[in-house]
Amino acid sequence: MDITVAGARGQVARHLVRLLVDRGDRVRGLIRNPSHRAEVAADGAEPLVCDLEHATDADVDAAVTGSDAIVFAAGAGPGSGAERKWTVDYGGARRLMDAAGRTGVRRYVMVSAMGADHPPQDEDVFSVYLRAKARADEELRSTGLDHTIVRPGRLTDDAGTGRVRIGVQLGSHEVPRADVAAVLAAVLAEPGTIGRTFEVVAGDSPVDDAVRSATGPASTGT
Repeated sequence: MDITVAGARGQVARHLVRLLVDRGDRVRGLIRNPSHRAEVAADGAEPLVCDLEHATDADVDAAVTGSDAIVFAAGAGPGSGAERKWTVDYGGARRLMDAAGRTGVRRYVMVSAMGADHPPQDEDVFSVYLRAKARADEELRSTGLDHTIVRPGRLTDDAGTGRVRIGVQLGSHEVPRADVAAVLAAVLAEPGTIGRTFEVVAGDSPVDDAVRSATGPASTGT
């Protein structure tokens, strides 16, 4: 497959890029900062500078044209304010949805967040982040794209175990970033996850088995 990963220098994304490259996929790594090209290239991806906050539609379209799938793993980051939660975590995701529609990319995998199903309504930055993710998820479902929405638990830098639990309303448990990446890679290879929204936390099931268990009729995620 030819896969575009937005936010390719992010911690989950870097694990994902390496997994995809190792299994023989071509990976385009979208980054905002040109100084990160070398790191993305070292992971095996083709680095593409495309600032989703400011790039033209033509530039975004050029970055994804010919891809088989898009993975949105970008984010404003923990040190950013509420405004950038909307311009990156929602706005960046929306721009790639629109680009997918214009260029014929059908598959779109969203890295969302646990709690985006019922986000708080206060003005705390994390609450704004969850509302931005919720809006992105909702609009992705309405696009008609072949989407899957993955909502990880609390991310850790622990070594991946290759075992997870997938479902809805799993509670606020932890999950290694490496295992989230393995789930994303498995989702891309499993058409049965199209239309599904699910949470992922550390568990006992091998990743491929857990992902297969998440296949079935489309879910609303609410």
